[in-house]
Amino acid sequence: MMTEEKRLAACVAPLLSWYRAARRPLPWRAAPTPYRVWVSEIMLQQTRIEAVIPYFERFMAELPTLDALAAAGEERLLKLWEGLGYYSRARNLKKAAQQVTAQYGGELPDTAEELRKLPGIGDYTAGAIASIAFGQPEPAVDGNVLRVVMRLTACPDDVLEQKTRRRVADELRGIYPAGEDAGLLTEALMELGETLCVPNGEPACEACPLRALCLAHERGETALYPARSAKKERRREEKTVLLLRCGGRYALHRRAESGLLAGMWEFPSLEGKRSEEELLAALTEQGLHPEHLAALGAARHVFTHVEWHMTGYLVDCAEEAPGFTWATAGEIRRDYAVPTAFRAYRKQLA
Repeated sequence: MMTEEKRLAACVAPLLSWYRAARRPLPWRAAPTPYRVWVSEIMLQQTRIEAVIPYFERFMAELPTLDALAAAGEERLLKLWEGLGYYSRARNLKKAAQQVTAQYGGELPDTAEELRKLPGIGDYTAGAIASIAFGQPEPAVDGNVLRVVMRLTACPDDVLEQKTRRRVADELRGIYPAGEDAGLLTEALMELGETLCVPNGEPACEACPLRALCLAHERGETALYPARSAKKERRREEKTVLLLRCGGRYALHRRAESGLLAGMWEFPSLEGKRSEEELLAALTEQGLHPEHLAALGAARHVFTHVEWHMTGYLVDCAEEAPGFTWATAGEIRRDYAVPTAFRAYRKQLA
């Protein structure tokens, strides 16, 4: 019986041939400089390709070089990132750019070992940059690649365990080519998992270049892989979100510098789902002098470990209360990065 290593090695040639013919024309592939590869890989973490494309193009138009990123103001950087979520990614990009400027002469290091020393770059991103931008024989193991490998080898190991990811990376490293083919293999594995060997629904086995080598397909067991332990149930939090308005300006509040949505601008909120009577009492107690309330409806936002279930109100105030930043709807849309969690209420700014 074919060993895992031989099975993976046998996949390289057909996978590269398929990818050269079938790869999608994505903007970061047109000119895979280290900077463009790095930014695209950070944006693509936990975000769909279709959603990333316009963000990537806007980002490159405004911050086309690593030096420009290192010098960018945080407010502008977060505004460019607005809607992508996981804002620590943007902050780490800037921190890493500044570190590269200070320690590496403004050029990203070309090895996975050195890349992992930069903020926001873990094993996967380091492997992607090293192979795609520098031709190093270094794999990039994400969920797509894990799924492809586990089906190919019919491996029952839990893909949520770090030891599984490390083992797969080691096995791939042993069969990786160097030079241009290293980057092509990294992208081919990801492309296969994104387009054919998909996570939801039936994989498109009949179109797969690795069909003849895939043990799960041979056994009719593709639905069994990858194996994963049950995820913890998300915590549910109720919030009452407030559009506090006074003279055409709205109140904003900056979140704490650590924790969820660290340092981001948000609309003020109260914990729990408040009735109008409870809300009026709470606002009066805080000295906000509400003159009129209007319900804005419910909204829900899902983070990795928590769900926000929100109820919104427009609150007209007699005066601008201290402790908030007040801005017009146009200023908020143009200058302030408000997280996607508040999108339903940001749309209702007049």
